[in-house]
Amino acid sequence: MRALLGVLRALLVIAYPAAIYLGITHLGPRTLGLALLALLLPNLALRLAQAAPEQRRAVLPLPLTIAGLVGLGAALAEPRFYLVLPVLVNLTLLANFAASLRGPVSLVERYARLQDPDFPEGGPAYCRRVTVAWCWFFAANALAGAGLALFAPVSWWALYTGVLAYILVGLGFTIEFLVRKRVFQRFGDSLADRLLARLLRRA
Repeated sequence: MRALLGVLRALLVIAYPAAIYLGITHLGPRTLGLALLALLLPNLALRLAQAAPEQRRAVLPLPLTIAGLVGLGAALAEPRFYLVLPVLVNLTLLANFAASLRGPVSLVERYARLQDPDFPEGGPAYCRRVTVAWCWFFAANALAGAGLALFAPVSWWALYTGVLAYILVGLGFTIEFLVRKRVFQRFGDSLADRLLARLLRRA
């Protein structure tokens, strides 16, 4: 059930820009705000019910902030309050990645070790650099989303946050994957790895 809820939440975040654009253009800000609250409040209650008592303080801030902004948007009939979610998501990711840099294991290294426990020499330092790069990306993405939310037409905001930002994330993952293969020269037996070995193996 938790996995299913996680997938549904991820799909909601991905579909959010398109849904907001359609809602603003077809429903009006107040109706859209009430519809969003009808979706957000049960999700918040469910998250609280699933969280352990000591984790509830950590669970509350983001959904409560979103619900508050949506409530303000509905009360004031101001649709730009609904455009803040991608900014909050990027700031949350930035905080998590940056916080991991204060400890001995960066967030990228933690995920990398799940896939490859036999970590290569120089791997931790490389992962810290990648973590820093993602911090810069999330900061820039949050800034771009905030600028578009405040000053641009909703269609521009929806295009960037709903399409271009995901393309940039995919491009970032692809570039990092290729750089990692080039730096550590670790190639498997799959067709993709054999092709990459031909392209990226040092002479």
